[in-house]
Amino acid sequence: MLTEDLPVAAGPLAVVSLGAPLGDVPLHFIWAHGWGHDHRAFLPLASAFERQGSQSLIEFPGFGQAPPPPTAWTTADYADATAAWLAGLPRMRRIWIGHSFGCRVGLQLAARHPDAVDAMFLIAAAGLQRARSPLEQVSLKARIAAYKSLKLLGRLGVDTAAMRNRFGSADYRSAGPMRGVLVNAVREDLSDVARQVRCPVELVYGENDTETPPEMGERFARFIPGATLTILPRFDHITILTAGLHQVQNQLATFAARVQS
Repeated sequence: MLTEDLPVAAGPLAVVSLGAPLGDVPLHFIWAHGWGHDHRAFLPLASAFERQGSQSLIEFPGFGQAPPPPTAWTTADYADATAAWLAGLPRMRRIWIGHSFGCRVGLQLAARHPDAVDAMFLIAAAGLQRARSPLEQVSLKARIAAYKSLKLLGRLGVDTAAMRNRFGSADYRSAGPMRGVLVNAVREDLSDVARQVRCPVELVYGENDTETPPEMGERFARFIPGATLTILPRFDHITILTAGLHQVQNQLATFAARVQS
């Protein structure tokens, strides 16, 4: 039965714990949500693994009940804060389960702090620049040029707020004080970071994901030594955690058994 504790302060993080206390079981599952989400995104999956290990569901600074970071953090900053939290916990075999933004942080964590986690299960991992067709590249350049022209008009005293909102993504428009963090994240390319990861990694993508398409997973699988890639049919960036829950659960159960053996 799911036994959810209230989020507790863990440095700048907030963390929800489920199931057995740390140290009482051999595995520690660490759940890292995507952009705009909080620990609840992983509650259904985490509850399915309560008997297999201790569960820690992170809320990153700026999400859920964790206050925003003091500056526009990069994913490396998030990874360092997470490593500091983990350093104070009992050392068990740790599996990092991330979705999208949580995968960015996980990759940085494994590269920068190789002793912090023992394996990573990355769902719809972000962190590489999108592959774009020639037409998409032209369209993107045109949008960038138009956005820059609006910034110039703003300096001339023209109110361009309404027009500028048309150019940003939904995440950008709703980011508020986290906008700088979002800009840092979407600009980064974790190719070199991925090449430094040495722990076992399984990558899982939805066939219909347009935010982090499967081709991104194929590139990550080439960069991360020994990584495996699974593409689940029919699911997109979000439904992979809802309609695809049982398929993801099965993949993670197999991966966890391999990590524990």
